[in-house]
Amino acid sequence: MKRKMLLAIAFITLFEAIADPGIFCLSLDDLVGQIQADALFAGEKPVIAQFKNPNPQLIPRNQNLVNFVEEIKRNINPNVMVETLHIYRKPIMTESAAWSIEEESSIYNEILALSTLTGLQYYSESRGKIWTLYEISSIIDGPSTKRSLPDPVYTIPQANLTVYARQKDSSFGDNIYQYDFHSIQGAIIFKQQNLTSLSYGIIPAVRKNNLCSVVAIMDIDNYLLVYVALMANTASFPGMKERMKNSFANRADALFNWFSNRADIAFTKAHQR
Repeated sequence: MKRKMLLAIAFITLFEAIADPGIFCLSLDDLVGQIQADALFAGEKPVIAQFKNPNPQLIPRNQNLVNFVEEIKRNINPNVMVETLHIYRKPIMTESAAWSIEEESSIYNEILALSTLTGLQYYSESRGKIWTLYEISSIIDGPSTKRSLPDPVYTIPQANLTVYARQKDSSFGDNIYQYDFHSIQGAIIFKQQNLTSLSYGIIPAVRKNNLCSVVAIMDIDNYLLVYVALMANTASFPGMKERMKNSFANRADALFNWFSNRADIAFTKAHQR
């Protein structure tokens, strides 16, 4: 009887781990498959662009993240999806494979520091040179009043947090965005959604609420896996697919470099406490 009970408990635990990969600290292979894991360890940055009825191809095997992305898809019905994967090697100062609460909290606060995006640069495909991505990036008190606020700081990651930001993009102009941050076991996920219509010069590009960028930062052994997905419902033009793929990949690279710098600062701060 006792043995049957132990077997039942073991089976339930295994089932829960399969249903929610966050329960155990999984390897990179477990989350993205061996092909993508090998590519990431080789220094590659996988990127996939899809048009017409897109479905996630690079998304890590985490049910919370899958559900999050599926809900966004249902809400905006995208006809464009571009995904990328990156890995960040934790500094040697870290004491264990899994991030500590101090490290996670520090990383959480650093990615909340949206003002630090001001002046971020990327390689512009259309201009053929390095260009400023965000001329202005600031937390604001709301989409109507738009008063600037300092970047928030929390002692521990919040399960759910919504903030608003004013960001002046060198391509799409001065716009208001909503950021939703979510902390789950072993991961921080956030989404950026446009609250104003985006235009490329005088050309309308994306109506309000029709563009979402998702970033998932997942703790795995001595690395952080960073998944980025752009979803949009927008007009399409001849030759747009390759151009958008390259443009988004370049922007994602710039944002990953920004994150890497913030993560370096976060780990340093966490070990100075």
